[in-house]
Amino acid sequence: MQTYSVKKSEIDKQWLVVDATDVVLGRLASVVAQRLRGKNKRIFSEHIDTGDFVIVINADKVRLTGRKVEQKTYFRHSGYPGGARLTDLSKMIKDKPERVIEHAVRGMLPHNRLGRSQLRKLKVYRGEKHPHQAQKPEQMVI
Repeated sequence: MQTYSVKKSEIDKQWLVVDATDVVLGRLASVVAQRLRGKNKRIFSEHIDTGDFVIVINADKVRLTGRKVEQKTYFRHSGYPGGARLTDLSKMIKDKPERVIEHAVRGMLPHNRLGRSQLRKLKVYRGEKHPHQAQKPEQMVI
């Protein structure tokens, strides 16, 4: 027997909409990351992008457990001496809630070229509306 390898023409990519209202951030991110990678499909292959497109709406209404709102911080560095920048989760949720979900999902994807291409299929929006109605996305419940 030979090992079956999926071809790009055989990959069927769907568009899915996820409502983040009152969904715990980590659970949302893990489900979205699995869909972006395509792990729910039987043709899943580690080295090929078999995942779906995922649209997350109501990013500002995501739920956090424990004391993460007060304690969690995001770190980034400009590359210059003394260029460390810390941002509190409470400020990030207020200003850019889309980045909170993107950051959580990014950590659950591979850290290479394939992971970056899979992350481009994630679309996160603050409110109910999104510009992807033409793709006829299906509702996905978490």
